[in-house]
Amino acid sequence: AMAAPACLWLVFGFSPEEAAGEPGPGPDPWRLEAGPEGISRVWPAWSYVVVETGERPRPARSPAPVPPAGQRGPWPALPSETHLVLRGAAAVGAWRREAALGAALQGEPAWSRPLPPEPPWRRPLPLLPGGFATPRPPFFTALPAGVRARRLVLGTEHALALGAAGEVFSWGGGRHGQLGHGQLEAELQPRLVEALAGVPMQAVAAGGWHSASLSEAGDLYMWGWNESGQLALPSKALAEERAQDEDTGTGSTKLMPCQEQLAAQDAAFISIQAFPALLDLPQDLEVSAVSCGSRHTAVVTRGGELYTWGWGKYGQLGHGNNISSDQARRVEHLVAEGLRVEEVVCGPWTTYVRVREP
Repeated sequence: AMAAPACLWLVFGFSPEEAAGEPGPGPDPWRLEAGPEGISRVWPAWSYVVVETGERPRPARSPAPVPPAGQRGPWPALPSETHLVLRGAAAVGAWRREAALGAALQGEPAWSRPLPPEPPWRRPLPLLPGGFATPRPPFFTALPAGVRARRLVLGTEHALALGAAGEVFSWGGGRHGQLGHGQLEAELQPRLVEALAGVPMQAVAAGGWHSASLSEAGDLYMWGWNESGQLALPSKALAEERAQDEDTGTGSTKLMPCQEQLAAQDAAFISIQAFPALLDLPQDLEVSAVSCGSRHTAVVTRGGELYTWGWGKYGQLGHGNNISSDQARRVEHLVAEGLRVEEVVCGPWTTYVRVREP
């Protein structure tokens, strides 16, 4: 019998070498090394990534942390630059990063919370019984009794919850329109995104200051900050950069608008989209997964292709350069290699892609 195609994780963008002040690996993706046991999930932070291998996660390129005595089973993670939150079978705890990146979890966690033994809590972090965890203090926040969330994601200043019936709630900071309520004010409690009411959603994603929601039909809605084109809507800042490149002879004149065109298009530029906007992908492609970085966005289509857009300074868009884009573009490197994309996870300045080899 023929062996099944192998899965591997590829990475575009900010590298561990760059985090250490060394030259990065270049524009091509590199493999996330996992050893013989393979990687099932990844959770990126700014300068490191936690990977799940076997029974527990570990920081990549570092020895595996040993869970506290008496706790076994899967260990979903939630990292930040200061803490690593791990959920075990009986409790959830947060360790300081320097303790979590060693050969073992040193000492007591900075914060912990017991979990009820029954029924088993299988929803992904950051959801917890009665509320949700964050990778920064105070670590736990209660949810209102009327909010039944089955998925929750955290941006830099805001949160999105996917309700049991496919509705979307948002709260937190709103100064960049990332809450989707048509205004730029903060919300202290989860509030229904009314513009999406009646459209059942299957997934939500939160970037630094932008948001995305994926309908059950495969349609993608986006809202929030568009400074780097992360909404795939016309960005004035990127248009001005393209025009400057054209003036200096470093850009492609085929794609660069002239100054007169910029002035005529000024009214069409969008810096903040305070209501959800339906995204028109090339060829009416249907989306199966979405993830948001600090200022970029990536989606997987139902055909197994990867499209990215937004901020590209570190090559996180996967197009072999460091050019930002306000248009959804297919990552041709994966197509050329015959790789089918199965999952995408955006870190702040990176894009982690799980692919299946032919």
